[in-house]
Formats: sequence, structure tokens, C-alpha cells
Amino acid sequence: QVLLVESGGDLVQAGGSLRLSCAASGRTSSIRAMGWFRQAPGKEREFIAGTYWHGGSTYYGDSVKGRFIISRDIAKNSAYLQMNSLKPEDTAVYYCAARLEFVILVARISRPSEYDAWGHGTQVTVSS
Repeated sequence: QVLLVESGGDLVQAGGSLRLSCAASGRTSSIRAMGWFRQAPGKEREFIAGTYWHGGSTYYGDSVKGRFIISRDIAKNSAYLQMNSLKPEDTAVYYCAARLEFVILVARISRPSEYDAWGHGTQVTVSS
């Protein structure tokens, strides 16, 4: 099993930046991809970004392209989400997720159902 713990959520003004971290522990050798998702009250969980753990290719949801950057540090068993030019509509609980054991297809990297482990989330609030 893999345990994921997010950190870095905060209250920030519109236009500001935040960097979220996701620390993985346990059977980290089984990680094949990492993703960031968010969920606002009354809304479905939304794909933000994903990256292949070993290849490093990155993918983004349309709402954050050009503003957010996903990265990972395999030596630290961590993934990161750099969020720039934040908007009030970015307010949500942000979750990191890990795909374990088997490669995830690019066409499915945005699907929450493709991920096997989830963190408990970190709150990001953007004030106008």
C-alpha cells in the first residue's frame, strides 16, 4: 500500500501563487503515475494534472493549463503542484492520487477511477 499526505494549502489572494506537496510512503516502488484533483462544494472531482512517475510526461486539465505545473521528485517520493495566477474559482480541496502497479493509459489519466491511492486533501482558498 501507498500512503499519500498533501500539504501546502492556504488562503491566498487572487493572482497569487501556492505550491502543494504530496509525500508518498509505503510501497513507493509501485507508483506508476501521480495526479492532482480538486473538489469544490457541490461539484464533482476535477482532474487538474497528472504525471508519469518514471517518464515524467505531464498532462493538465483545461482550466489550469498555463497556470499550474506538476512535478515529481522520485528520490523524495514526492509530487508537487505549483499554482500560479490563482483565481477565486480555484478554491477547492486539492487531492493527490497515485496509480499503482500498472501503467495508466494517457487517455485515462484524468479519470479518478484509474487511481488506487488518495490523500486526505488540502484546502486552497482564493479570495477576490
